[in-house]
Amino acid sequence: DVNLKMPRNNQLLHFAFREDKQWKLQQIQDARNHVNQAIYLLMNRDVNYQFKTGSEVLKLMDAVMLQLSRARNRLTTPATLTLPEIASSGLTKMFTPALPPDILVNFYINLNKLCFTVYQLHVLQPSTTKNFKPAGGSILHNPGAMFEFGSQRYEVSHVHKVECVVPWLNDALVFFTVSLQLCQQLKDKISVFSSYWNYRPY
Repeated sequence: DVNLKMPRNNQLLHFAFREDKQWKLQQIQDARNHVNQAIYLLMNRDVNYQFKTGSEVLKLMDAVMLQLSRARNRLTTPATLTLPEIASSGLTKMFTPALPPDILVNFYINLNKLCFTVYQLHVLQPSTTKNFKPAGGSILHNPGAMFEFGSQRYEVSHVHKVECVVPWLNDALVFFTVSLQLCQQLKDKISVFSSYWNYRPY
């Protein structure tokens, strides 16, 4: 449940996630997909398969580490979005009652925190003397940012941001770091043995 007190008219807005729809945070989905790809790379061999060269193992570890790094980066670096992208996202249709047209919301992950941002909008009249300059992509847009959506121009008047720590996200980041360290240690050992076998006197 979300409760918002609007400073303009002291109005209290209440809305909640719809029970008939399921919404998934894209960052979590992307991180999961990268982890699944890393697991696939590791498991996509016969159980009795034996590696024949050190370079074969190094190549596999590089591919696995790339997927693990991408998964970790999706949790540590939120996507930059334009205001029209936020306005047209599926998240806007996930609430009951429906969000007012002058409210935009966005959720994102930043490290071990779930962040929730609410943008209050002001409709720019066609006759306004204010120079219209659309805002680009950003993680968090500031008051004064302008955008056009559905043939209407808006300006952000207020921004409200709340965040909460999600303990399992912290655990996930630690596991990614440890996994990458273990992969690197294996690579280092393989490199040492490879150079030993390549340069040993016969």
